[in-house]
Amino acid sequence: MIPTTTTDGAANQQTPGERLRYLFVLSRPRFWLYLAGPVAVGGVYGASELSALVSPVLVALFAYFLVPANVFLYGINDVYDADIDAENPKKDDGGREARWGGQRFVVYAVLLCGVLAIPTALLLPVAAWPWIGLFVLLGAEYSAPPARFKTTPLLDSLSNGLYVVPAMAAYATVAGSQPPVIAVLGAWLWAMAMHTFSAIPDIDPDRRAGIRTTATLFGERTTYGYCTVVWGLAAVAFGLLDPRLGAVFAVYPVLVAAIGLSSVRVDRAYWWYPVINTAVGAVLTMGKLWEIAPPI
Repeated sequence: MIPTTTTDGAANQQTPGERLRYLFVLSRPRFWLYLAGPVAVGGVYGASELSALVSPVLVALFAYFLVPANVFLYGINDVYDADIDAENPKKDDGGREARWGGQRFVVYAVLLCGVLAIPTALLLPVAAWPWIGLFVLLGAEYSAPPARFKTTPLLDSLSNGLYVVPAMAAYATVAGSQPPVIAVLGAWLWAMAMHTFSAIPDIDPDRRAGIRTTATLFGERTTYGYCTVVWGLAAVAFGLLDPRLGAVFAVYPVLVAAIGLSSVRVDRAYWWYPVINTAVGAVLTMGKLWEIAPPI
């Protein structure tokens, strides 16, 4: 059941422009490439020639994970975390993230974006369907009952493999087969550590709200260690696939260990990662493109 919030009616009387702006903020545009970027990476690694990367099907998959999937994922999060977000400084008015105020149009937008996964999947080969289904399942159950993975330490981290599922769907779409298991493992470990690191700034508000996460369980210092180990394992997994990939992913355990040992505030370092992740994704993509079509 979707929760309802009693309001004075003002929240539901916003103009179309105000509603679109709200959904834009809700979708976390700084993090759009967290879902759409893996589509590009997975597509490139599944391709054997450049022409496969300009197919309308892959473009449609990228478009879904660029905006609708983000509205779906973060909209569910905001609706079911309305009470918790009252204590979250990232949700302050004028901040980087939206605080849900009971607007019904948000619920409708979330449902629509979830349903859009169906026609998107139907455009794809059957090999990609399980990945689309897994994204919708994990995206919903991360925040919504009955599972609400985000409130169970370790499961909150494990379930955030949902962020690399788009890469698997893209690989299957282009290659027509499933990605290597070691690549799935490495990517999943990377996503687990990324999620837990991003939860460090929320430790205090989550504890005040009575929410248990991997980060609240371990505390800030130990969580740095957890992220260092899990990101290190991700680098090892990718290194077994290709030493060059392992070297690229080694930046994550080194950086998080440096942050943990320094005086840099985590709520400041947290906002570096959209740039870092985009840069790493670009390196991975360009490196593979160089293999597919080496310059003359």
